[in-house]
Amino acid sequence: MRFDLTDLQLFVHILDCGTLTAAAQRCHLTLASASERVRGMEELLGCALLLRKPRGVQATAAGHTLVQHARQVLAQMQQLRGAMGEFGAGLAGQIRLRGNTSAIREHLPLAISGFLGQHPQIALELQEGASSAVLSNLRQGLCDLGVVAWDMQDAAGLTGLHCQPWRPDPLAAVLPLGHALAERQQLRLHELQHENWVGLARDSALQQLLQKQAQQINGQLLRTQVQLPHFEGLCQLVGQKVGIAVLPLAAVQRHCASTGVVAVPLGDDWAQRQLLLCTTAMTGLSLPVRQLLTHLSQSA
Repeated sequence: MRFDLTDLQLFVHILDCGTLTAAAQRCHLTLASASERVRGMEELLGCALLLRKPRGVQATAAGHTLVQHARQVLAQMQQLRGAMGEFGAGLAGQIRLRGNTSAIREHLPLAISGFLGQHPQIALELQEGASSAVLSNLRQGLCDLGVVAWDMQDAAGLTGLHCQPWRPDPLAAVLPLGHALAERQQLRLHELQHENWVGLARDSALQQLLQKQAQQINGQLLRTQVQLPHFEGLCQLVGQKVGIAVLPLAAVQRHCASTGVVAVPLGDDWAQRQLLLCTTAMTGLSLPVRQLLTHLSQSA
């Protein structure tokens, strides 16, 4: 089987764009050349990869399988280029670390600072994503190590991965001083849905979780008036009585004194979160990844 990288990239673009014309433009190919490449792939495999429709194309079952593998190959090639370039710049290794909102914005920066100081020749790429997306990235080989918030009772979601508890990460309601519920020992999300809210960006992992849980309660989204990318800024808005928020308890406690807010733990089961350190099978991990995993385990 002889596919080159242009073939694979073209096929990924076809499914992303929905049309052969747009995909050809992305690859800087003529439409005729792109069509010939697809025909060549289909002839080589002995099966159809695309269903031609009046307004575009749709992948066959074989096409779906091909694009999954094509994405992995292209991602690995991109990682290879980056890693080799970093070696040329004097670095000794690269680690791709993915985490959910709380991990990336609250727990990991301090946790990895000591490691980076001890290993100045290791490059660390940090990206945020929903916990489910982080686990998917691990399975696809798109990252080396993931930090996710997950319910340990949902063992099926962790199948095939090596996961270990790292740190507790419960969520809390952030309320201004003097709020009617500020003296409660615990709250639940359904008690807060009628409030005005401030929150993280719509695409942040934590904001998506909150909106999902709110919809499950009564089918309605939270009424979010302002969205900011930082925990401290949200606490400041809450302190000025613009709205309320739900954030990691650790983050709120750090900003309570300076912003005039109160943290009330959430009693909902989904808010009793535990951060997990996740990798693929422990065998085969690079030395830098093993070193970082050990460092994070010791900082739990």
